[in-house]
Amino acid sequence: MMASSLSLSDHQRAVLALWSEVNASLSAYYKLVTSFGNAELAWQAKVEAWRQLGIHHTHLTRHEQPEQTRASIDKIQQALIERRYGLLFADQPEYPAQLLAIYDPPPLLFYRGDKSRLNQAQIAIVGSRKPTAHAQKTTFDMAQYLAQAGYIVTSGLAMGVDKRAHLGALAQVDSEFQGRTIGVMGTGIDVNYPNHHDKLFSQIIDQGGCIISELLPHTQPHKHTFPRRNRLVAGLSLATIVTEATIQSGSLITARLTSEQGKQVFAIPSHIDNSNAEGCHHLIREGATLIYHPQQVLEDVNSQLGYNNDSRASTHLPKSDNDASNNNQSPSSQPSNSIDIDRSVGKAKGQPLASNIKSPPSTVVVPEHLTLAYEQLDWHGQDLDALIVTTKLAPPQLIGQLMELELLGVVSVHGGRYLRV
Repeated sequence: MMASSLSLSDHQRAVLALWSEVNASLSAYYKLVTSFGNAELAWQAKVEAWRQLGIHHTHLTRHEQPEQTRASIDKIQQALIERRYGLLFADQPEYPAQLLAIYDPPPLLFYRGDKSRLNQAQIAIVGSRKPTAHAQKTTFDMAQYLAQAGYIVTSGLAMGVDKRAHLGALAQVDSEFQGRTIGVMGTGIDVNYPNHHDKLFSQIIDQGGCIISELLPHTQPHKHTFPRRNRLVAGLSLATIVTEATIQSGSLITARLTSEQGKQVFAIPSHIDNSNAEGCHHLIREGATLIYHPQQVLEDVNSQLGYNNDSRASTHLPKSDNDASNNNQSPSSQPSNSIDIDRSVGKAKGQPLASNIKSPPSTVVVPEHLTLAYEQLDWHGQDLDALIVTTKLAPPQLIGQLMELELLGVVSVHGGRYLRV
């Protein structure tokens, strides 16, 4: 942990104070910061000014007791000094840049382990808390494969699929690929949940992975904290894989959030009478990409990284942690799997470079009669219904034009979505 992270600045104390007094409410926090201009002014404001903004009465009560807030901050400061956990703020370079692109990024993150993992290329694996034996093996093998390919496997530290994903990523013989997993907590950073996952938490940290939480220390599990966790799992990752899930699984929330963030969702099919996989089948029916081997995920994700010219979070392809030294650059100046984002606006500044994928065509010649359909496409993908609305073409005419574009090699289809190549 860097020495600078042990001493909180006045601004950081104000952010912590505000976060504590609104009890980690994202809507209340951003309403206050937006209204007053910054966290310091918001915390210094009178209770009546908060009340006029419609802030919840429980937050007002805490705001009336600043001495308790200061005591809580002092406890966090002491925990930082004792290295029980670390703390990242959204304006710090170590804060995961890809989270700046989501709708409601947390203003701070508590962490344990290697925080550099947070800015490396990640793929999420989520699913049922009670997976079948086959799904457990599939999840473990897929996570192990992705970690060996250089990606970080991100999941939610829950029982079942989440645990197998973390363990698969940790099961590396070569030390170069150990610790390639991130666990996102639905509790405070110092609350082990489920209780019997203490060993898993320790293993992730000891092997060089990372565990994070946006919630305040001592926060206990609650039904509303896990959807919050899911949005961070989706936000951190380039894509999400659902290996097995029921139709009511929280994993479908992660999948939906992934899709809403413009990222690809992958789902593994199963027998049609497997009720534990109905969620995966539903996702596939709704446009998720069907996969049966992790290499298919790598091909799609690597392809998107190579072609994506206007994404909000442009990420370098995975490479070994020693590649920086091979390029005569120090690891600190050229981090593995780094993400180059203009942190002030959350948009990409750079374009990923990779020698193992083909470059996009330098010029694209599209016949005039196909330009209407082509101009509606992007590199995230559009489904047929959306294209019918935007182009106002009759379905048979639109389908014919999309087929022509596909034959020309300028459009591809993934999971029922049409995208530029």
